[in-house]
Amino acid sequence: MSDSPRADLPLELYGERLEQRRSERRRRERQDFRLSTLRGVVALIGVASCAGTLAASGGAAAVLVLSLLAFGALALIHERVARASERAARAAAYYEAGRARLNDEWAGRGVAGEAFLDPAHPYAADLDLFGRGSLFERLCTARTRSGEEVLAAWLLAPAPIGEVGERQAAVEELRPRLDLREDLAVLGGEARRSVDSSTLRDWVQAPVDALPAVFRALAVPLALAALAALWNWLVWGASPYAFVAAFIAVSVLGQWARPRTSAILRGIDQPVRDLATLSDLLSRLERERFDAPRLRRLWEAFGTGEARASLEIARLRRLVERRDSKHNLFFAPFAFLLSWDIHIAAAVAQWRRRAGGSVAASLRALAEVEALCAFAAYAFENPADPFPAFEDGAPRFEATGLGHPLIAESRAVRNDVRFDAERRLLVVSGSNMSGKSTLLRAIGLNAVLAQAGAPVRAHHLTLSPLTVGASIRIVDSLQEGRSRFYTEIKRVRQVIDMAGGRPWLLFLLDEIFHGTNSADRVVGAEAVVRTLVERGAIGLVTSHDLAITEIADDLAPAAANVHFEDHLEGDTIAFDYRLKPGPVTKSNALALMRAVGLSV
Repeated sequence: MSDSPRADLPLELYGERLEQRRSERRRRERQDFRLSTLRGVVALIGVASCAGTLAASGGAAAVLVLSLLAFGALALIHERVARASERAARAAAYYEAGRARLNDEWAGRGVAGEAFLDPAHPYAADLDLFGRGSLFERLCTARTRSGEEVLAAWLLAPAPIGEVGERQAAVEELRPRLDLREDLAVLGGEARRSVDSSTLRDWVQAPVDALPAVFRALAVPLALAALAALWNWLVWGASPYAFVAAFIAVSVLGQWARPRTSAILRGIDQPVRDLATLSDLLSRLERERFDAPRLRRLWEAFGTGEARASLEIARLRRLVERRDSKHNLFFAPFAFLLSWDIHIAAAVAQWRRRAGGSVAASLRALAEVEALCAFAAYAFENPADPFPAFEDGAPRFEATGLGHPLIAESRAVRNDVRFDAERRLLVVSGSNMSGKSTLLRAIGLNAVLAQAGAPVRAHHLTLSPLTVGASIRIVDSLQEGRSRFYTEIKRVRQVIDMAGGRPWLLFLLDEIFHGTNSADRVVGAEAVVRTLVERGAIGLVTSHDLAITEIADDLAPAAANVHFEDHLEGDTIAFDYRLKPGPVTKSNALALMRAVGLSV
């Protein structure tokens, strides 16, 4: 019996769970319909009873009271059923998205992350990190903006080997926890739409001054004096002047304290709503238990006992609810006499000084857990993709069965690729569409995944710490008045400047200097790759210009030629996308021109 993981298991599990969640939603919708009908019947009974009550019917009055009680109870039950139906719908949507990823139907259906794309980044645009059909869209399952930011940051910069190892262990532990990922998707359903993570972090972490103790010290005796004077006036018939004096004193205190209380309470509603939205996510993670060292540290950031982040947020919510109670018509006069805003502002300031830092830490931990869960979902859905091995030392990238992680397994063609201290450069020749650019992106994307802590699309990959520099998707800029060639040479200069340090540079140069004549192209390309190799970099240069292949001969044994072939099938060029040794030896371009009727 084979011990290899079943590639169809994730699709099977997603299908089973999707049907269960859809069935649950249908059941809840039926309950919702019955409850709506029942509430309507009870309402009609109540209206009839009200009419009977107006006719002085004692039995009708009793029925009216019972109808009101029944309607209230049904409303509570109906609300719970509606929430359960919404949770089932979100869970179904989670598994629908998972099946779309497994069926290669995910492009354009997820979070593209265009906001994270920096055109000046040395590989983000070239490797399709962001945008429709990008690596970020394929990976991202985060429900908070902060989670998306962490995932994007991990893809944009390689992590040290030690940190990569910790992430790999965390991802491996999270891989089978499908229930946890579903719960985070369901509980975080509102977070992406309503929570402004950056504003929330700023508010939670912002320093806040304590309310001067003198305000509370005066508020309590003045409130007691005002209430006592009011009691004596209304109950015992005493002079109202004592109450008037206390009222004036309370008013003066309120005006004196207003700038300080307003500074503390101003703008609190949105952060508290955002925290309430995230509270369920934090509470769910507080109940989880982890063994991986990184996950344990993140879990500790959620707090323990009465200091748990979800409980701290609940305390803050109660303070805001108490503040809002001053708008109650019955309580408003007493709130004024009690100097209510002073007490609430003092409590909010105390909460922010005591719990603000720990809650901010829990939000950062939540974001990182979401990023790790994104990698875990990828690992779960691609059980044959292994974690890479790292070797610190000489530059190395050695892969067997390397594939492009954004191409479906059913269509992907895998190749073996090796760079090390002895063979630093591959010159890849072949016609357009033969697979050269796809190979570059496959190497670059797997290097990014490896150093972010995720599994890679290969049978096996060993690499040293690497920084990636690429020139693949270069276009002209009409706005800046730059030609494609000028844009390319600026990028190539950026890549050269990255070489010579640590981590070692992995360079990926597609159709190098395609925008100039063949003679200048060869001279320029040889100078560039020679400089890169001399500085210890490893990488690839592609071209369909056979003159470029001579560079590998000049730099041998530090360089080698490889190529992709094509062949004619009728009037169509076909490709096998298999990497072969040596330079390309034939071209079918003229034959294709003749096949479509050109006289050449």
